[in-house]
Amino acid sequence: MPKPILNRVLIFLMCLVFTDLVNAQTKPRARDLGVPFDGVPGPLNAITDVKGVEVGHTTLISGDAPAPAVRTGVTAVLPRGKDSNDSVFAGWFTENGNGEMTGTTWVEDSGFLEGPVMITNTHSVGVVRDAVIAWRLKHHGVDQEGYAWSLPVVAETWDGYLNDVNGFHVKPEDAFHALDTAHGGPVEEGNVGGGTGMICNEFKGGIGTASRRLDAKYGGYTVGVLVQCNYGQRNQLRIAGVPVGSEISGPKVWDDDVGSIIVVVATDAPLIPTQLKRVARRVTLGLGRNGSYSGDGSGDIFIAFSTANPGASSSAGVRTLAMLPNDDINPVFLATVQATEEAVVNALVAAETMTGMNGHTVIALPHDQLREALKKYNRLAH
Repeated sequence: MPKPILNRVLIFLMCLVFTDLVNAQTKPRARDLGVPFDGVPGPLNAITDVKGVEVGHTTLISGDAPAPAVRTGVTAVLPRGKDSNDSVFAGWFTENGNGEMTGTTWVEDSGFLEGPVMITNTHSVGVVRDAVIAWRLKHHGVDQEGYAWSLPVVAETWDGYLNDVNGFHVKPEDAFHALDTAHGGPVEEGNVGGGTGMICNEFKGGIGTASRRLDAKYGGYTVGVLVQCNYGQRNQLRIAGVPVGSEISGPKVWDDDVGSIIVVVATDAPLIPTQLKRVARRVTLGLGRNGSYSGDGSGDIFIAFSTANPGASSSAGVRTLAMLPNDDINPVFLATVQATEEAVVNALVAAETMTGMNGHTVIALPHDQLREALKKYNRLAH
C-alpha cells in the first residue's frame, strides 16, 4: 500500500478509536442514573482496571431494509495486552451450553489461556478464530516451545434478529482491527463490537463492563468483568431488586428465554486454574440477581483468568507460583457476582435503540422510566 494511503488509513483508525474513547467517557452508566450496587468499583469500573488488560472492538453497521442490514462486529479481550505472548492461568464454565466458546478443551486440560478472548456473532466464529491464528503468528511468531500453532478462544451470541447473520459480513480484517486497536482505559459499551446487534431482556443489549476493588485486608486485588449480553425475557428483568421488566413495557421480541451471554472475568489475584473455574461458576449468581434463569435456548458460557504469575507457562524448568489460599477466596467470589450484575446493567444503559433486518426494531432501556421504577421501589440512589 502506498505510504500516503497507509497514513490516511492509520489516521482514520486513530480517529475511530478516539471517538469510541470519548463516547465511553461521556455516555451515562448505570450508577450515573442512580442504580445502587454493592461493592467498591475500580477507578474505571471496567475490566481494564485489572492492570494489563486491553479491550478492542470492530463495529459493523450498514444497510437498511429491504437490503441486508449489517449490525454486528468483533470484540477482543487481551489479558496482558497485545504486545504480550505470555499465557495466563484460566478456567471456564458453561451454565447452559446452547452456544460456543472454542479452545476451551485445551483451557480445561492445560489450565492456560493462550492469547486473547474474542467475541462475535454465531456464524462468524470460524473466520475470527482463523484470523486470531494469523494475527498471533504475525505478531508473536512461534510459541515458547517453537511450535507455530494456536487454539484460540472465540465465543459467540446470535444477532440474527437485527443482523444479516447469514451474510457472513465479519472478515479477517475486522478481527485484526479489534486486536490492533485494543487499549486500556475506558471501555466502549452498548452497541459496539460483538455486541452491536445483541438484545438483552427484549431491550437493546450488547457490551457491558464493571469491576470491583477488594479491601486491603483481602489483598486489594481487582476483579473485572466484561459481558456480551443477548439473553432473557423482559418480564424476568430485575435491576437492584426492582422488577424493571414488569414496570417498563415495550414491543415483544421473544416468546421464551433464548439468546446467549458470554462473560469474561479478569483478576490480578493469584489464582490457579481450579480456583478460576470456581470463579467462573459464580458468574451465574450475578446473572441471577438480574433475573436470569438460564433457559434451554440460551448459551451461557463464562471464562475467568488471572494476570498473576507471569511466566508460569514457560518451559524453562520448574516454576515457582503464588496462590491465594482457598480460605481467602470468598471476597473474589463476591466481587465476581457484584461486577457481573453491574456489567449487564451497564450494557443495557449504554445500548441505543436499533432497527435492523426486516425492519425489526429493538428499543433501548429508557433511562427516565428506569429511574421512575427505582424510585417507586425506594431504590434510587440519587
